[in-house]
Amino acid sequence: MERLKYFFDEIENCNFCGRPTSENKILGQRLNKSQGFAPKSKWGITTTVVRCTNCSLIYSNPQPVPFDIQSHYGIPPESYWREAYFKVNPNYFSRQIETAKKLIAFQKGMKALDIGAGIGKCMISLERAGFDTYGLEPSVSFRNKALDVMGISPDRLKTGMIEDSDYPEGAFHFITFGAVLEHLYNPAQCIEKALRWLSPDGIIQIEVPSSDWLVSKILNLYYRLKGTTYVTNLSPMHEPFHLYEFGLISFKELSRKLDFQIAHHEYDVSIVYHLPKPLHPLLKWYMGKTNQGMQLTVWLKKTKLP
Repeated sequence: MERLKYFFDEIENCNFCGRPTSENKILGQRLNKSQGFAPKSKWGITTTVVRCTNCSLIYSNPQPVPFDIQSHYGIPPESYWREAYFKVNPNYFSRQIETAKKLIAFQKGMKALDIGAGIGKCMISLERAGFDTYGLEPSVSFRNKALDVMGISPDRLKTGMIEDSDYPEGAFHFITFGAVLEHLYNPAQCIEKALRWLSPDGIIQIEVPSSDWLVSKILNLYYRLKGTTYVTNLSPMHEPFHLYEFGLISFKELSRKLDFQIAHHEYDVSIVYHLPKPLHPLLKWYMGKTNQGMQLTVWLKKTKLP
């Protein structure tokens, strides 16, 4: 029998804008496993999913916190990714790198930091593009794969959580959170920390799940029509362990508290899950037209300079 891996921490306020959770909207319940189309037929533990009525941040409350972080991320990379993932395509992360170079007036040798570096693919692409590159990765097994298979130098890739790590102030021209922020328990605090590590003319790139994704809205409507209180948002107690979904307004509200501005943003449609394949072309077109894709990317610049 599987034992409980978590304790549960009640969230009193929205992490980005501070609005009391008691004043925010309850969207529904989320199971600790894949729900499919009939979640009422499955047993398990649920947590409540909430949307901030001020900044649109979606989060679980209470939040499940693992007794051991490696029970979250200490899995073999081969069980998470297919074999093809371990090959670095020459165009991997190239669009994001080109955007970063334009926003920072790039010069060869500028320092970059990849937070949540995984097996090191982004680090390799950044190094190829002329950055002096470093990484931070919480999973011991993923870091080992980066060193043993991908050829990342041990002195370039630290093991650890951003909450417990430190780098010199102003050390990096480019910091990237690629599919990372949604996993962190205090994302606002982590952005604040990264801003300290950022040079005055640097840029932070953050890629996150959008709180306005059309597919989630459709599936949630389906659940309601079925007479359930379940929602598809987040996956706080099973892979990929998403604790948050973000809107552009979420970052605008956070910028009122922290010293940054949104220099650029974009939405990506990405993949259409669950819905019938004949509908995919129409859904992708509509999501692209209405900014209701799966993924939001924001680029942050400091506003308070030394």
